[in-house]
Amino acid sequence: MRVAILSDSHDNIWNLEKALAAVSSEGCDIILHCGDLVAPFIVAQIAQAFDGPVHIIEGNNDGDGRLQQQVASGFPQVTLHGPYAELELGGRQVALIHYPEPARRIAQCGLFDLVCYGHDHQHHHERIGDCLLVNPGELMGRYGNPSWGIYDCAGHRYSLQEIRTSRAG
Repeated sequence: MRVAILSDSHDNIWNLEKALAAVSSEGCDIILHCGDLVAPFIVAQIAQAFDGPVHIIEGNNDGDGRLQQQVASGFPQVTLHGPYAELELGGRQVALIHYPEPARRIAQCGLFDLVCYGHDHQHHHERIGDCLLVNPGELMGRYGNPSWGIYDCAGHRYSLQEIRTSRAG
């Protein structure tokens, strides 16, 4: 199973569109989004572009949770989890949370194979014991090239995927 990990879209529909095309072309089976989609229409954009399961946690900039739930209810493959989620994917134990500090503590507990987070917009991955702690970076594109990641459950490997954008200058 190949897992696409996205975070911090912040309504950048253009970068999200590129990421979703890459997710499909890379043969990912599932999408995890680590929060800060921002507007509820981002839920629909993801669901309309990807038929597989989508798991989304809330970030600190996700404002209208009620409307997000309403939009998600129209897509049976989408699950909104609130601020935290624990999943079993491809025989691996996975946790999602938006913030880096609790993500690190969760990774240190030794119960998970993969812990994903976002919030600070900085791509990061490291091994803590047998756990991979991963921030896929931001789709927003504020601090450089937008990025996302792929986790391979069978090989227990993570790889960063950058989205090339042209910047007007």
